[in-house]
Amino acid sequence: MRFTIVGSGAVGGYYGAKLARAGHDVSFIARGAHLDAIRRDGLSVKSPLGDFTVRAQAASDPAELPAGDVVIYAVKAYSNDDALRLLERAIGAGGVALTLQNGVDSVDELASAAGEPPVIGGATYIAAAVASPGVIEQTGTHRRIVFGEVFGDTSRVSPRVQAIHDVFASADIESEPVADAHIPIWEKFCYLVPFAAFTGSARLPIGPLWADPIVRQRFVDAVAEVESVARAEGVDVPEGMADRVAGYIGKIPGTTRSSLLIDLQQGKPIEVEALLGAVCRRAARRKVQVPIISALYSVLKPHAAGTPSMARSSA
Repeated sequence: MRFTIVGSGAVGGYYGAKLARAGHDVSFIARGAHLDAIRRDGLSVKSPLGDFTVRAQAASDPAELPAGDVVIYAVKAYSNDDALRLLERAIGAGGVALTLQNGVDSVDELASAAGEPPVIGGATYIAAAVASPGVIEQTGTHRRIVFGEVFGDTSRVSPRVQAIHDVFASADIESEPVADAHIPIWEKFCYLVPFAAFTGSARLPIGPLWADPIVRQRFVDAVAEVESVARAEGVDVPEGMADRVAGYIGKIPGTTRSSLLIDLQQGKPIEVEALLGAVCRRAARRKVQVPIISALYSVLKPHAAGTPSMARSSA
């Protein structure tokens, strides 16, 4: 099975490196200094599970690489205008595209570029970052992908999802194939949107926010808001999402920052539209009230395209 990684940063690069290390044929789509480093020195992973380096083909244009049987699509959502143009050229005949992007709009956006049949949806749980060009640093040991069909028959785990799962498992990736990927995608969304919204708006990691009983309650209320949108959309997320998320948040290190906060502090564009914006737009269509998410969306929206001065002021 040949893999092409579109978006070879922290998430895509990590999983691509794991697959390459296991002996699978992997090509990386990257750009700039990161691409140069991968070509020159290989792609290195620093991890509590062990450090390693892989060498593989890399390019900025998929036309320069073999087409993939499986394309792992892991670019930041704000880069879709450019990255989606690469998708059709990256997928081989009969191939599939597995999106690991944050948010609930990604599967439809991929389908608009490549059609519905190739698209598989997924959610991933991993803490990793590009430490320097060509080097990915994983903190913790989570490396979980939950994925499945999103178009057509979602009543059972499809043969192609099962086949990809088998490959992932052989590469030491914690893989969970499901019949209907909408459920785990929205389940993660119920957690991620409030987490990004509160840490980003406060410019703080989760610890001091969760320690304040008023902020903690508003966070739990925000989870319930996203859950209400999920149910209005017809997605059968597990009951009691607010309690489930609260239990999870209470166990993670207090220093944990959302990727949105990390990008914000570095003056980079942020995924506010794919996260908070998506909640607000869907809530408006379904006539669901989301006052907390709406307020925090208005706080973060001006930073959507990045704020270079933030990076200078936080140095």
